[in-house]
Amino acid sequence: MSRLDRCLSVRDFEREARRIMPRCVEGYVCGGTEDGASLRESLRAQHDIGFKPRGLRVVDQRSSQVSLFGEQYAMPVGFAPTGFSAIVMHECDLALARAAQDARIPFIISGASSVPLERLQEATGKRCWYQAYLPGNTDRIAKLLDRLRRAEIPVLVVTIDTCVGANRENLQKLAFTVPFKLSPRVVLDGMLHPRWSLNVFMRTLLGSGVPRFSNLYEDIGPPITQDPPNGFRGERDKLSWDHIRWIRRNWPGKLVLKGLMHADDARLAHEAGADGVIVSNHGGRQLDGCISPLQALPDVVAAVPAGFPVMVDGGFRRGADVLKAVALGASMVFTGRPQLFGAAVGGNAGIRKVTEIFRSEISTNMALLGCGSLADVTPDLIAPMRVACPA
Repeated sequence: MSRLDRCLSVRDFEREARRIMPRCVEGYVCGGTEDGASLRESLRAQHDIGFKPRGLRVVDQRSSQVSLFGEQYAMPVGFAPTGFSAIVMHECDLALARAAQDARIPFIISGASSVPLERLQEATGKRCWYQAYLPGNTDRIAKLLDRLRRAEIPVLVVTIDTCVGANRENLQKLAFTVPFKLSPRVVLDGMLHPRWSLNVFMRTLLGSGVPRFSNLYEDIGPPITQDPPNGFRGERDKLSWDHIRWIRRNWPGKLVLKGLMHADDARLAHEAGADGVIVSNHGGRQLDGCISPLQALPDVVAAVPAGFPVMVDGGFRRGADVLKAVALGASMVFTGRPQLFGAAVGGNAGIRKVTEIFRSEISTNMALLGCGSLADVTPDLIAPMRVACPA
């Protein structure tokens, strides 16, 4: 049985990926910030919610389709932006974009990705969303918006939770830095993982050279071994609601804010003219000690008008997890690490199998819940797993 055949769940893919990836790559992909509390909470929160299924419902024609921003998607799952995915698979951004297109789900280009966004747009019929790490500088933002308009990006996703770099102690211990620097420890790590060294490191160097900061700002940037102009995080700590309002006046497409965890920020996003929000704690990679996005989701949904798209990411590993978020009001659930695990284990086929696992689990669990469509996945079908006993 092949390695890919052995993977029947996202967690199976994670176990296999951890064996394949060098420790520094594993630390970047799998790790969180400081003590990892936010990451653990995102994963644990799924177990706080249980289902209350209904029986004797006709579900033979069930559909997991969802409509969002004028597009019909096959299921309420999309690929979140994942920066530096080139360290997992050669041209991983392109493989992810194509897999998402084939599966009819949304794909968000990361501002920290290496395959130029124009190429990704061409490969997908110009359906990619784009996620931006923006400085608090309208001149610099305007130049990026010009590039996005030319590429016909339909949805701009502005990340609001990276005003400064997080305290990634695990990466410091593994000598993994951004910009990327080769060190004796990293070289030894690669030698101890020959499959990764041949299929990712050497293939990338021989095929396209050192990956670049291709989508961070208005031009193709330098290799990831060098700081981009103005630094990787230059002026992000100046980004404010005034800049969001300026973007709304100057951006003709859909505008989504990513990284909200507070209901008041959701209200401000709606008032500023955003078309949707993504509840997210950045995969547990920014502020440690955050509540889970799943826990924050109900308050955010309640804070905005009905029909305003509230999406979520962070900690989703099963189709059942996705349906819990849908029951709590999520329009779309984005995953990040699962498809990277698939890419590490099986390349294109691995990404597609992870996507199929989510599709199959969602379909099966909808049937077992008694739901013929996502509209049937309502709050009355879920409840806390444990109710505190009265004193």
